[in-house]
Parts: sequence; C-alpha cells; structure tokens
Amino acid sequence: MKVTVERAELLKSLSHVHRVVERRNTIPILANVLIKAGKNGLELKATDLDLEVVESVPAEVGQAGATTVPAHVLYDIVRKLPEGAQVQLEAGGERGTLTVRASRARFSLQTLPEADFPDLAAGEFSHTFKVKGADFRRLVDKTQFAISTEETRYYLNGIYLHVTDGAAGKPMLRAVATDGHRLAQAELEAPAGAQGLPGVIVPRKTVAEIQKLLEDKEAEVTISLSTTKIRVQVGGIVLTSKLIDGTFPDYGRVIPQGNDKTLIVDKDEFAAAVDRVSTVSSERGRAVKLSLADGKMTLSVTNPDSGSATEELEVDYAAEPLDIGFNSRYLLDITSQLEGDTAELKLADPGSPTLVRDSTKTDALYVLMPMRV
Repeated sequence: MKVTVERAELLKSLSHVHRVVERRNTIPILANVLIKAGKNGLELKATDLDLEVVESVPAEVGQAGATTVPAHVLYDIVRKLPEGAQVQLEAGGERGTLTVRASRARFSLQTLPEADFPDLAAGEFSHTFKVKGADFRRLVDKTQFAISTEETRYYLNGIYLHVTDGAAGKPMLRAVATDGHRLAQAELEAPAGAQGLPGVIVPRKTVAEIQKLLEDKEAEVTISLSTTKIRVQVGGIVLTSKLIDGTFPDYGRVIPQGNDKTLIVDKDEFAAAVDRVSTVSSERGRAVKLSLADGKMTLSVTNPDSGSATEELEVDYAAEPLDIGFNSRYLLDITSQLEGDTAELKLADPGSPTLVRDSTKTDALYVLMPMRV
C-alpha cells in the first residue's frame, strides 16, 4: 500500500473514527483503525463491535492495499504534524509495519493483519429516509441530556426513536429519553420513508457520535433502520450501530395531562436565579424550593452544612399558593433547551410531575419529578 493524503483531510477523518475506539481493549485489533487504499481514495474504519464508523478521504493512491494500526497513536501523530503537510502512508513487505512520512518526520508503526479486523455486517434495513442535519440534530440535542446512565436499566440508556400520530393527525418522528427523574420529548414531521418505522432505542454512545457528525447543520442525513441496527450517512461518513435490545416503557403515562396551575416565567432570569441559590445546595441533594404565590416566586435553598439562600422573581402565576422542590441541575438542563424568552410550567401539587415547555414552541416538552424539600 502506498498513498499520499492531505494532513487536514486525514486529521478530520481520524478525529471522527478514533473516538469509537475504546482506550482499554482486551482484543488488540479493536484498538486499531483499518486503513484501506483503493481506486476511490482512502477509507478509514473503526469499531468497538457495537458501533462502526467508516469514512472516505480523497487521496492519491500509488498502490492499493490495506492494513490496521493503533488508532489513537496515528491520530496523535497526524495531529502533531505541521499544517499543510502532505502525509505519505506506506505498508508492505514482511515487517508488518506502516511507515508515516510528512516533511522531515518519519514514523514506523506496528500493524495487525487486515483479515483479522471485524466487520459489523449491516444486514437488511427495512426503512430508509432523508432528513436535514439541523432537524435531526435538534431532535437529538433536545433529548440526549435525559438519557439514563444507570446500567441496570439498560433499556433507558438511549433515545427511543419512533413514529407516532401528532396533534393534527400527521405522522411525527419522535425522540424520547428518560432517566426516571425527568423526561424529554421532541418531534418533527415524519419524513417520507419513515412511516411504519419500528420503535428503536439508539444507544448513548451512538447518540454522542451522531451529534458530532451533525456539526454541519446544512448537511443532509440518510438514516436507515432495522429492528436491530441503525445506519446514519452524512457525506462520506457512514456510522452503523447495534440498537439496544429492550422495551422502552410506556412514557405517555408519565406525561401529566391534568395539571391545572400555570406558571410563566422569564427563562433567563429563572435559570440565573436557580443557578445562584443552588450555590449553597449540597452536592447530593441539589434541591431548590419554589414557593409560588400570586405573581411572585421565591426560590430558596437550605443546607445545614453551608447555609441558606433565597431569591424572589416576578412571575405570571394566578393559582393557589404552592411549595414544590426540584433538583436544581435538572431545572438548568431543561431551561437550557428552551428557545423562547419564557418558560411555561404546568403544576399540580408538591408530589406530582410537572410539565415544562417553551411558551412559543410546541415541538418539545419536558417532564420533571419533584423532590421533597
């Protein structure tokens, strides 16, 4: 194999694929990236057996061939090469090494045979649809923070993606995530080809990689799904991942329908006040109490170890007085997702879930369980 490639192109591609590779590996080949030179340029592939990323890079190929080298080492080498450098990759002979040359620098890396590199065979996909990168990124951004990190409830360790009937009877592509304490839901009009989509749970690591691939908001994304795998294609990058094999809970039962007390508050003022008073809260509890009365909200935190704090805000609230507590970090996570100037909270009582949404947008909603304070 002999190939010359622009340093910037190679670095960009390696930055996408090397993230999939786990730092600690019991199987040596999984620490490597597969480098394949052919008539279409250079192809890089990395996998952890659950997730695979393949990216094509334009390159000048002198001799076709393939090998595998340590992914993080190659990424660090290319990252430290001078900008604008032409990188030459050369493998061959019996030595089992890949030579990397750029300018006056020369590296020789140990390789493992290409034949040993695992292939995450995709199989057949039952549904394929195209969606704007900005739209799909929005679905993911608005829900991913609520994904559970509790490994025992593995079926909550991802985003539940499915098609459902919206308010106007139109089919909507909906994303939902919950960790049992809060729930996030976002949706967009279902693109052509998404109708009849099976409900699937996209794993947390895959969600994080999709977010990074969708940095170009103008890009078009092609999504293919089966009951066991998802494939996301953006330009020359193809990400294939296994899905979580589990049943997502009936989240509709958690979304409150009869909350009759409405609070409307300036989103930025509210977030800043929550952030300030929570400075004295305990790391474990993080509880902030909201005391609501006619046109007024008092935020308070009491921590026996460090002290107390209160702050008052003018709000739009005309229902009966109510004291309710929330985890301050969860409140801040949710307010950071709201796009309008005001947040609308639908409340019932101190022990029931609260519904939070943007006052102006209806395509996302959040549910937050209260805390005892």
